[in-house]
Amino acid sequence: MEITEVRVTLRDEPRLKAFVNVTFDDDFVVRGMKVIEGRKGLFVAMPSRKAKDGTFRDIAHPINNDMRKRLEEVILEEYYKKCKLEGKAPAGSALEQEDFESPDETADTEEIEEKVEEEIEEKDEEEESLL
Repeated sequence: MEITEVRVTLRDEPRLKAFVNVTFDDDFVVRGMKVIEGRKGLFVAMPSRKAKDGTFRDIAHPINNDMRKRLEEVILEEYYKKCKLEGKAPAGSALEQEDFESPDETADTEEIEEKVEEEIEEKDEEEESLL
């Protein structure tokens, strides 16, 4: 499966750095991926939906680690290109962040994703109430 297009929409929020749409083989698109700044650097969160129990479940995701790594590399490369193109400073790298963290500190990816999803939902609700 070939990644044929990556569209990045930058965001100026504390953790959410970009929304990403990825096209595969010029035939299939996955929308709603997110570039998120975690404690250990940037990572890519898959599109998800809030379940009735309040947890977030991925709608689409890679089946194996090789595909996840390949997808993340391509997305982050496009994220950095888009930042450079728009003259915006990209989120800090993992090396810069390690200088400010203790080695035993670990990022809880699910917790960060849930907080970002909640922040997005709250902003959407605020915008809808203003209309």
